[in-house]
Amino acid sequence: MERPVEKITSIEDCVTLNNGVRMPWFGLGVFLAEEGPQVEEAVSQALEAGYRSIDTAAVYGNEKGVGRAVRNSGIPREQIFITTKVWNTDMRQGKTREAFEESLSRLDMDYVDLYLIHWPVREGFIEPWQVLESIYESGRIRAIGVSNFLVHHLEALFEHGHVVPAVNQVEFHPYLRQPRLMAFCRNNQIQLEAWSPLMQGRIVDVPEIRPLAEKYGKSPVQIVLRWDLQHGVVTIPKTVRRDRILSNADIFDFELSGSDMRLIDALDREQRFGAHPDKFPF
Repeated sequence: MERPVEKITSIEDCVTLNNGVRMPWFGLGVFLAEEGPQVEEAVSQALEAGYRSIDTAAVYGNEKGVGRAVRNSGIPREQIFITTKVWNTDMRQGKTREAFEESLSRLDMDYVDLYLIHWPVREGFIEPWQVLESIYESGRIRAIGVSNFLVHHLEALFEHGHVVPAVNQVEFHPYLRQPRLMAFCRNNQIQLEAWSPLMQGRIVDVPEIRPLAEKYGKSPVQIVLRWDLQHGVVTIPKTVRRDRILSNADIFDFELSGSDMRLIDALDREQRFGAHPDKFPF
């Protein structure tokens, strides 16, 4: 049985990570947002709407725009939680430290709040993780974690690393709930975070969600984002549209019943829309 999750009633609510750092439960993902005005406008609108967590990555190619939007927001840097990630090519080439410095330069920041290994590359992720540990110990990263790691990847880190990842960001949605991974992360104080929580937009076509949307007076998207939070999963839906930035965040004035949570849980079919962490070709 899952442990109860604290009630999340505001976009300002945060989870305390395993090192004491507080991370917002809800944020904006900027995957596919174009560098320049598009990503800057999206981040600016999100910050204006109360978002305080922005998730980017080196491979997204928009770290400069994220940094500009944060600086231009007028919000103190320490009030905004910035996540970025080291890409596979840099890890394969032994350039993890250089990649971090380049991301920090593009963001034009003194530190990042969370730095993740983007994928568990087969050529080796232990040495890159040890580099992250070193940078973390220097104080230029407030928390380190991973993305797309399965249980066996995490077990390898435990064997060779010194710092337990604070976060594991994975594909998570009603068709891919990954209960074994979720339980493992919870048992080891690793916060699970969802990417692709809306199944790349396909959530609106799931017939079982529509009656719930009508019942609660919400959209299918809002139902599923709320489902994430009630499972204790940090979520970062991506969009560049102002209306969706606002509507995605309109999920703090209702709560799904236990039976409705279980109804959505039962949709799990172990179906991925992204790559498998043991089979990705990039």
